[in-house]
Amino acid sequence: MTAPQIADARLAGQPAAYRTGVAYEALIAYTRAQQAERGYAQPQFWLLRNPSKNDVSPDGAGMTVSELREAMASCIRPEDDLAAQAGALVERGWLTSDGDDRLWLTEEGERARVRLARNAPAIRAALHAGIDDADYVVAVKVLQQLIRNAGGKVA
Repeated sequence: MTAPQIADARLAGQPAAYRTGVAYEALIAYTRAQQAERGYAQPQFWLLRNPSKNDVSPDGAGMTVSELREAMASCIRPEDDLAAQAGALVERGWLTSDGDDRLWLTEEGERARVRLARNAPAIRAALHAGIDDADYVVAVKVLQQLIRNAGGKVA
């Protein structure tokens, strides 16, 4: 059974904040479930990306959990325990910690980051199924304008 179609006029009157909130929760839940099926947590992937000189970090410098939390503030959720996730990556040998509690990406961690990044296209394809790229671009532009209208910054 498919969900009933809502008339465009009714859709136009619905609050954007509600729809974007529902979309956010559904998209995050789906993405995290897909990543978990593949053996890792979303925050772990970000913990590998941030100190990588081949990804987020310009110089590959080590970062403390506090610095990582600040760098990832727009991505992490309240339930994300970065210290525990980082500890799991240290145990796997993907991160190493120095005497100043800075976490550094190991060579094995860089290889893992590259492997894990290969999952993104399949996850994106599943989420974008039935959505034309042109329609997606329009939706993103509409969201950007809503953000600007609300006084927010568009990244």
